[in-house]
Amino acid sequence: MHQKSAQLRWEQHTQRPLFGLALAFAVAYAVPIVRPDASRDVVDVCTAVEWVVWGAFALDYGIRLALAEQRLVFVRTHWLDLGAVLLPMFQPMRLLRMVSTLLLVGQRARMASQIRLTTYVVGAVVGLLMFGSLAVLSVERDSPDGNIRTLGDAVWWSFTTMTTVGYGDHAPTTGLGRMLAVGLMLSGIALLGVVTANIAAWFIARFEKDDVEERRQTEAIRELTEEVRALRGEVAALKGTSVE
Repeated sequence: MHQKSAQLRWEQHTQRPLFGLALAFAVAYAVPIVRPDASRDVVDVCTAVEWVVWGAFALDYGIRLALAEQRLVFVRTHWLDLGAVLLPMFQPMRLLRMVSTLLLVGQRARMASQIRLTTYVVGAVVGLLMFGSLAVLSVERDSPDGNIRTLGDAVWWSFTTMTTVGYGDHAPTTGLGRMLAVGLMLSGIALLGVVTANIAAWFIARFEKDDVEERRQTEAIRELTEEVRALRGEVAALKGTSVE
């Protein structure tokens, strides 16, 4: 029990710093893509920041595992965290580091009870749009047949793909770009389902609340009516007594 409480304390104390590192990762990932003419020193610094952030999340997983009361259970229930930590080690690609960091941030966000569903959905949408745009731009910009050449094109393509509109004016031509498109489409459908379910649940809760209030008012009116009838009966009885 002591180890479990230590794990929870660690997660609470490290959540904000890890999110701050995730923002640093976003900047480091975006700079070489948005500024392809950046100097080699800038690119090296950005790469180092990416690896440092990934290393921080990997260290966080290791410490949480060490503090867990039942480590095998922790591994089984946090298999996505482990996969995200191991993913960049098999192939040191920037795209894999981006995917693993997104997964780790998402897993840590779900552990936070104070983050509401709406905030999480909005953050997920913004994060997917940003990283999807940067990722597709990085793989499609140098493609001979590619038509996504600027950040504006990439953002427009990501938005239409996530909303499953798909105008077709911009589309990936590489295999990796099409894999990104599939991921964005599935993510967009999932997030749309979450938003729709959240709105439906709000309306249902509102209707139930109104229904309860209506039943309460109806019951109050019924009780008042019965009291009035009883008073009328008493008044009639008093009148009959006075006449006699």
